[in-house]
Formats: sequence, structure tokens, C-alpha cells
Amino acid sequence: MSAEVPDTITLQMMREVLSVPLLCDALDGVGRTHQSPRLPLQPLTMPHTLLIGRCRTTLWADMAHSDPAPYELELQAVDNCRTDDVLVCSAGGSMRSGIWGELLTTASRNAGCIGVVVDGAVRDLGRMRDMQFPVFARGVSPYDSRDRQRVIDVDVPVELDGVTCSPGDLIAADEDGIVIVPQDVEQQVVRDAWIKAHAENRVRDAIRGGMSATAAFDTWGIL
Repeated sequence: MSAEVPDTITLQMMREVLSVPLLCDALDGVGRTHQSPRLPLQPLTMPHTLLIGRCRTTLWADMAHSDPAPYELELQAVDNCRTDDVLVCSAGGSMRSGIWGELLTTASRNAGCIGVVVDGAVRDLGRMRDMQFPVFARGVSPYDSRDRQRVIDVDVPVELDGVTCSPGDLIAADEDGIVIVPQDVEQQVVRDAWIKAHAENRVRDAIRGGMSATAAFDTWGIL
């Protein structure tokens, strides 16, 4: 693929070329050095998938009383999903229940959602794996969320390990982790990551051809 930077780099083009580490490196280059949450969010359904889309956010809280309006806001969030959305569930790492499962996956995917990032637990893992729906989460729990956890706000800035995730931000997730690219630096970061992806290909080919790692770094300044 040509190293020339296209005028427009679409989400699909990003999925074919970029990665979470490349985006982290490009974010470092613009002074955004803490955009990848240091949380144990694992790819539970499709381990070799690169998920790239737009954040749609939900803020969750634990509860210990009967919910007067069960599922209300989480259903609203799911129904509001659009094409290329990634639903981010900020639950503070709570493992109190599986807050995401088969039915929410089905409904959100019908609305255009392409994956979910859950700072907490999910359930129906086998069903979601069969559906080939990317799920990144801390783990699993068989418990239903009703009267255990609930969404308290939607489409607001949320935090994952101190990293702010705002609706519409670019989000990427793969085996290496999660990264949030704020909208104010997105164009520059994506462009820089694109350039580095192609430069790394040249370095890799040179090293495979016998060039030393030191000489390669001296030539291209990439490691």
C-alpha cells in the first residue's frame, strides 16, 4: 500500500492499516501521553480483532435497592446507537453483574454498533462469540444487572483510568489495549499513525534483509 497520506482516512482505512500501539505513538507525538487506560480490558469474543469506531458512552453505578425504572437508560443508549459506534460502559471496574449480554448485543448491532468496551463484567459470552461481536471487558458474571447496577447517564464524558472518553471520540481496541483519540487532535494523530505504519514496514523489510537494528534506527528513527 502506498505511503502517500490520503486527503481523507476513513474508519475502514484505519482498520486496514492502524493499530492501538501506532495510535499511542502518534498521541505521544502531540503531547497526549495518557490516552490508553491501564486497565485489564480483554478481547473476550474476537481476540485477533482491531475495533475502531466512535464512542457512545454510558455511565454505570452499583445499586442495592429495587430499580424503579429497570434498564431505562441502557435501552435508550442502545437504541441511540448509529453506524460505527462503539458503546463504552464506564462501570468503575465493578464485577457485581454482567451488564452487557446477548440481547443488548443484538439490539445495538441492529442500530449500527460495531463493538462494546465494558469497564466491568459481561455475560452470554458464548452467544456473543457466535455473533462475532467484539467485546472488551474485565471479565464475566452470570448475574443480571437488574437491582445490581444501572445506567445513570448517557452520551456524557466518562473516564476509564483517568482517560476521558467523550461521545464522538475515536476509540480503538485490540489485543494490546484500548486507546481514545480526542477529536481536537484526531486528524493529526491519524495522519501521523498512518505515516508511521508505512515507515515501520520499510524498517521491518530492511531488518529482514540483514540491516542491523542500530543502522535501521539511525536511518529512519523508528523502533
